[in-house]
Amino acid sequence: MEAVASSSSQDIAAIQDEDILNKMLDKAVDFEERRMLRAALRELLKKKREKREKERGSRQEDLRQLNQRGAVGSSTSQQPKPKVSPIQMSFNCPPNKTASSADSSAKSPTATAPNTKNVKQMLLDWCRAKTEPYEGVNIKNFSSSWSDGIAFCALVHRFFPDSFEYFTLDPTKRRDNFELAFTTAEKMAGCPPLLDVEDLLHMAEPDWKCVYTYIQEFYRCLVEKGLSPHLLVPLPREEEEEEEEEEEEEHGGARRTDHSASSA
Repeated sequence: MEAVASSSSQDIAAIQDEDILNKMLDKAVDFEERRMLRAALRELLKKKREKREKERGSRQEDLRQLNQRGAVGSSTSQQPKPKVSPIQMSFNCPPNKTASSADSSAKSPTATAPNTKNVKQMLLDWCRAKTEPYEGVNIKNFSSSWSDGIAFCALVHRFFPDSFEYFTLDPTKRRDNFELAFTTAEKMAGCPPLLDVEDLLHMAEPDWKCVYTYIQEFYRCLVEKGLSPHLLVPLPREEEEEEEEEEEEEHGGARRTDHSASSA
């Protein structure tokens, strides 16, 4: 068995195609195989990042030499930047709510209809699984974990790895990250840009309900295109979510980061 495991590990390590590794990870059910695939993905991402940094350093050195020779004009075209269009569509969200859905500890649903907490947790777990190999991403909720736009980019890049270079992203450039993720998701998956970039930039932490709604829509678009399987249960309608959230609040089940009370 050890010889087989070793051979399997070597075979996986020899794969240099990110898309193939992602598809294998989606289909893998054995814990050890998933562990090896995740390790291979991390190693591949690391190699790509190092290669990119090396190429960037080489280009910068070439530019310095060309500048000294007075040939700056011909060198600037070697560093293209991805063009992203501003997001014009917006989603009406309450500006002051920053509640996190990641704290819900719902158990797996049975044959009965799923409640909102079940579905939120399942969708959160799905986001974690898809972005696990990506450095700089640690999804714990639908609010603060998405504040710099990197998590959005990682999730989109997982399904469309050829659309942009993930390793060139800067967490401090929030606007660029948001616009890149939403524009790519709209172009490649047909996902409408329900989140407004300007609103996100004015908030330290995004409204969890807005992020949750957008991720739901992105997931639905992937399912429609056959890029992701259905979750174990269907996603509930918005009105059902509203009713269940009100019920949670009445029983003290919903956690809120703000302490504003509803007017009587």
